[in-house]
Amino acid sequence: MPFNLPIFLTWLRILAIPLLALLFHWPFAALSVQERNLIATVLFVGAALTDWLDGYLARKWNQVSSFGAFLDPVADKLVVAAALLMLLKEQRVDTLVALIIIGREITISALREWMAQIGATRAVAVNMLGKIKTVAQMVAIPLLLYQAPIGALNVMWLGTLLIWIAAVLTVISMLYYLRKAWPAIAECTGSG
Repeated sequence: MPFNLPIFLTWLRILAIPLLALLFHWPFAALSVQERNLIATVLFVGAALTDWLDGYLARKWNQVSSFGAFLDPVADKLVVAAALLMLLKEQRVDTLVALIIIGREITISALREWMAQIGATRAVAVNMLGKIKTVAQMVAIPLLLYQAPIGALNVMWLGTLLIWIAAVLTVISMLYYLRKAWPAIAECTGSG
């Protein structure tokens, strides 16, 4: 297993998960609800930034590895799932939204794994729709974690709108990936 700064940053993202969960499960008498929300928001935003940074550094320093390529998306999905579960616990996100987003991530990860095994990874390569979904999701989650209005901006309203947009795009992108993969699936399984 290689170890370099990009992989270290990916591990930091994974380590942020228990900290995020601890913030919402441990009774911190010294922290107000808003202080807890702010710390959770900073943790999530920091994790999102390390996602960009580790990929950038790995490419720039030519430290791309198969282990890093495996660990990076796993870390991303774990952080998003943990944040959604904490938001669900706090009743800031709808159960259906959390199920759609987490369910899609599991489905597409499994699909990509299977497509890699049959040598058809190009059929499920990341596309622009998936990237737009990710942006909506990565803006919505910090807003929902923060919760408090910022000036005249109703953070919860905007976060809720964006997470629903992300959920709709999640379904559309999942259907897109499944449709793109179907010929390879049909060929491999003999159905069609």
